[in-house]
This record gives sequence, C-alpha cells and structure tokens, in this order.
Amino acid sequence: MSKHVCVTGCTKGLGFALARWFLANGWQVSGIGRNQFSIASLQSQGKGYFRRVDVTSDIAIGLFAKELADKLGPPDLLVNNAGVINANAPLWEVPSEEFGKVIDINIKGVYHCLRHFAPLMIDRGSGIMINLSSGWGRSTSPEVAPYCATKWAIEGLSQAMAEELPHGVAVAAMNPGIIDTDMLRSCFGAHASSFGNATQWADRAGPYLAGLDASINGQALTSP
Repeated sequence: MSKHVCVTGCTKGLGFALARWFLANGWQVSGIGRNQFSIASLQSQGKGYFRRVDVTSDIAIGLFAKELADKLGPPDLLVNNAGVINANAPLWEVPSEEFGKVIDINIKGVYHCLRHFAPLMIDRGSGIMINLSSGWGRSTSPEVAPYCATKWAIEGLSQAMAEELPHGVAVAAMNPGIIDTDMLRSCFGAHASSFGNATQWADRAGPYLAGLDASINGQALTSP
C-alpha cells in the first residue's frame, strides 16, 4: 500500500510543486489550500484528496483531519507548508492587521494542523510532521521582522513538541532554502529569478522528505 502525505498550502509555490511530485511518485496525496482552481488541478492528476480549507480556522482543520482519517487514514507524512510574508517594511510601519495575518497563518495555522493530526499519528504509533521554517528562522533580515518572528517560533515550537512525542512519531522544522516563489519575489523583486524554481526544488526535496523516518525528531533540518 502506498504511503500517504498531506501538504498544507498545496495550491501554490512549494506546496503545489511538492504535491505534484508526490502524486507523480505513487504516493497517496492529500492537501489543503485556498485556490479552488489549483485544488481541481491537483485532484485531476491522480490519487489525491484535496480541499479548500483555511489553516487559520481550527474548526475547519479539525473537520478536514477527521474526514481525511476516515477516507485515507492518518498521513504518514504531514508537511506544514502554508505561510505568508509581510510586505517589506520596518517593523513599526507594518500594519497591525498585516502582522496579525502573518502570525495567524504561520504560527497558529501550523498549531491547528499539529493539534489535529498529532493525536491520529500517536494513536497509530507512527508518523512524521515537518514544519517548514526558513533561513530567516535561524537568522534575520531587515523589513521582514514579522516573518522572521514566526519562523523562529516554528523552530522553538517544533523542538519543544519533539520532547513530548512518543517513540515512533516525530516532528521537525525544515529550512527549504531559497527558492524563486511569489513570496521571495515580494522581498527580492526580480533578483528572485536567480534562484531555482519550486518544481526544481520539489525534485530535490521530494525524495529527501520521502526518505525521512522518526529518527529526525526534534532536529533542525535543511532541505537539499
């Protein structure tokens, strides 16, 4: 029986490319995102279960996790990829609403997914949860302080949670590296094109993620 991966934020960027890689490589793939067109595109590509769900809604994530478990069983691998970045600005010029959105998606969204998927993996006795961090979760840059704050939070959250999990279940933060995506373009502008794109990244990261086991619990990972 093929393994099952669930990818959040699967309708664009890294998440979309990663979901397509796993579909092409024989995995059962599920995922959530906000773009209905991309959801339909993924659903048409093979053995998948994709839904339009907002990670900021704890209730919606809980319902999705239950539906998914009933249909496909708990994922063997959960990739918490959904995230946003603030528009470049000094911290004191970032609007409160924008700061709140970055926090709600990048931290609370990950928490909601962990909260509902971890018990399913614990009950089964196996499962890996990967929370996408960033180079800016281990260093900082000006004008992206809200984003840095959330990714540093993901590193700490992942390491603390790792100490709470039973044998066979694992969680880790992973820095995906620098990839040419809409998020990078919002920071780097045209210079983002000097980096590889999401599809090229997925061709490297997919095999790496597919080969992980519970021994990575609590580690600070970096994607190849």
